[in-house]
Amino acid sequence: MKPVILVVNDDGVYGPGLRPLVRAMKKVGRVTVVVPDQERSADSHCLTLHKPIRVREVSKDFFILNGSPADCARFGILEILKEKMDLVVSGINHGYNLGEDVVYSGTVAAAMEGTLLDIPAIAFSQGGLNVNFTEPSQFASRLARKVLHHGIAEGLCLNVNFPERPVRGARPQVTRLGKRIYGKKITARADPRGQQYYWLTGRNVRGISAPGSDVAAVSKGAVSVTPLHVDITDFPAMQQLKKWDL
Repeated sequence: MKPVILVVNDDGVYGPGLRPLVRAMKKVGRVTVVVPDQERSADSHCLTLHKPIRVREVSKDFFILNGSPADCARFGILEILKEKMDLVVSGINHGYNLGEDVVYSGTVAAAMEGTLLDIPAIAFSQGGLNVNFTEPSQFASRLARKVLHHGIAEGLCLNVNFPERPVRGARPQVTRLGKRIYGKKITARADPRGQQYYWLTGRNVRGISAPGSDVAAVSKGAVSVTPLHVDITDFPAMQQLKKWDL
């Protein structure tokens, strides 16, 4: 019996990495797609609680909804597939999700929602502007097979990043989260009526290539595979806080 796979993303129905990932997953199992009806990048792990979610089936086993990436995973698991599934894959995102990016990423959040619902999950992201998703999707299918065979520990999902310029022969690396540096400038502009508005984004995000990190791996042209845990408790800090006599 073929594995049942849910494909989600945050780039929306027209995301360039979606269909290559769907084609790759169809070689692994039976695929259902649930994605936002528009781009929802940097939505983080938000759920739509204060307005109705409207869902439309655009083709067989392909659904769009007016919610967040996490909504897509949750709706796909609990309503469409009724939890009878084997794997959630998210992406392929157009742009890295390295280091602190995972805090903001809708791609990672959609995968993490699968983890929260006890389904093994993988998030895939590709750096660069003019990219070809062929090799990343091929790797995605290989990794999906390995996850279905070996499983993932409870509470974990995998965050995979593909380098902008892959180095031939560079083996994928299992990594930790690296350090990303975001601009701190908020750009203010005025519309034609003189009303001020703002852009929160600044220059391109930079990364520090610390040894063993996802940032270092992709900077050397290798695929990074980082296990992420739902439980973000800092256990050593707990011991320090207990000494404070709270």
